[in-house]
Amino acid sequence: MILLFIMTFLTCLFAIFAIRAREQKLRIQFYFFKPLTMFIILWMATVVAQPKYSHYFWFIMGGLIFCLAGDILLMLPSDRFIAGLISFLAGHIFYILAFTSGKGFTFSLEIMFPFVFLEILIYGILVRRLNKMKLPVFIYTTVIVIMAWQSWERWNVMGSIATLLAAIGAVLFLISDGLLAINRFRKEYPYAHVLILSTYYGAQCLIALSVHQ
Repeated sequence: MILLFIMTFLTCLFAIFAIRAREQKLRIQFYFFKPLTMFIILWMATVVAQPKYSHYFWFIMGGLIFCLAGDILLMLPSDRFIAGLISFLAGHIFYILAFTSGKGFTFSLEIMFPFVFLEILIYGILVRRLNKMKLPVFIYTTVIVIMAWQSWERWNVMGSIATLLAAIGAVLFLISDGLLAINRFRKEYPYAHVLILSTYYGAQCLIALSVHQ
């Protein structure tokens, strides 16, 4: 419990440092604290995992690792947006595998509809500005919406605290990516990266904690 408290504190602290460095354009500090925060979250998942090394654990670890790779690609000086997008796409596929492990792919109309509406809303806001990115962004948006949807289906079936943490984390991830897409393709807005990174780290932290089944 003490170790978990320390890791949670470090995650929050390093996330604040990363956000501050991004806002103040302190490139070296940002390059250091952004991946370091994800390393702490990965470490947290290995510590709290119960049962140890289940299929769910390995799928979540796969998702976290691909997201870490996406983080690194997106923060490099040259524009590696497509490479980062592919890396995060792989991460979301691992999360889908995690959220459907044990129970399979669940289909509930009352849970699915809000997420379908969100995809239509987000894509509708972006579509006129996407140009050649229309198909990649549509595929990515569809995958992350399925990921968030299945996380709530899992909570609906299992009803545990762990599944609720994952479901909340998945929605935060969806919000973070939506904010990122609007800032990149639609219009830059004040404190964009504060909102994007805070929801992103919150999402990854909750998803990592969900391995304590």
